[in-house]
Amino acid sequence: MATKVISEADLEKPIIRRKAVSVHNAGGMKAIIETEEYGGFITDEPVRDGGTGEGPSPLQAIVGALCGCESVTFNRTAAEFDFAYEGIEFEAAFTIDIRGRMGVDTVRPHFQTVRMQAIVSTRESEERLREVVEETERRCPVFNLIQDAGVRTEMMWIRKSIN
Repeated sequence: MATKVISEADLEKPIIRRKAVSVHNAGGMKAIIETEEYGGFITDEPVRDGGTGEGPSPLQAIVGALCGCESVTFNRTAAEFDFAYEGIEFEAAFTIDIRGRMGVDTVRPHFQTVRMQAIVSTRESEERLREVVEETERRCPVFNLIQDAGVRTEMMWIRKSIN
């Protein structure tokens, strides 16, 4: 793999990437999402809530995207910081007050809380892990999107020592 060197001058102007999806909804809660290069996936609601139960809810997909984005951002940051690790195990959960999506104006229709736990398998110190995590959270687009929406977040990063 070739290494691309970027100068400070390159970082002074925007580096824009465009990504797109197309989505089909046949009049129910199931949405079939197609990506440009990776195929597709489905979001839906459980049968008990009027969906077909064929996929995660859109909010579950966002929390999954949070873990995935943290994973990608952590990997890039770890490489920059010369931080070695063997993997990360994520678990995440959210709360929502469904009155918001039912039209109650005083209740926001999105997440009330998002909690994520990430267990990092590494020989590195907790201090080094903390440095990478701080920079990861500063850079992660999905984390910052959730933060900027005013959602109460709890991000717990745990170091799992490996031999």
